[in-house]
Amino acid sequence: MVWNNLKQYRSVTMYGLLLAVLLFFLKWIEWRFIIVEHTFEVYAGVIALLFTLLGIWLAIKLTKPKIVIVEKHIYSPSTNGFVINEKEILQLGLSTRELEVLQLMATGLSNRQIADKLFISVNTIKTHSAKLFEKMDVQRRTQAIEKARRLGLIP
Repeated sequence: MVWNNLKQYRSVTMYGLLLAVLLFFLKWIEWRFIIVEHTFEVYAGVIALLFTLLGIWLAIKLTKPKIVIVEKHIYSPSTNGFVINEKEILQLGLSTRELEVLQLMATGLSNRQIADKLFISVNTIKTHSAKLFEKMDVQRRTQAIEKARRLGLIP
């Protein structure tokens, strides 16, 4: 049945096929003409595309964050047989960080030096100091250190 239709429309099919081949040939000639006539524009476009890709790659390489590892010594109080009075710490309600600040105050460090050792800001040290003074009911560092030694909080 299909063969009958093809025989019946044989001339139309051949004409359509010939037109398709002719159209393909004309497009191929047109493409060659564009490439030959506009060679400079094609090359400039390819070079522009390559430089754009190179720029994107370079931007990604330059903006990638570099990882830097810094090692610092962490403060560790020496015990030398000293035992901290846990009962007094609970009674005063001191936090671990406040106790660390108090121990570093006792060694004679400034707020900046304490902040550097604990890796926190100077304002945070001032806040811990104020809370510490309030909890211990003292006005100055020297009073806090003297009272902490008396209560067995620091060596």
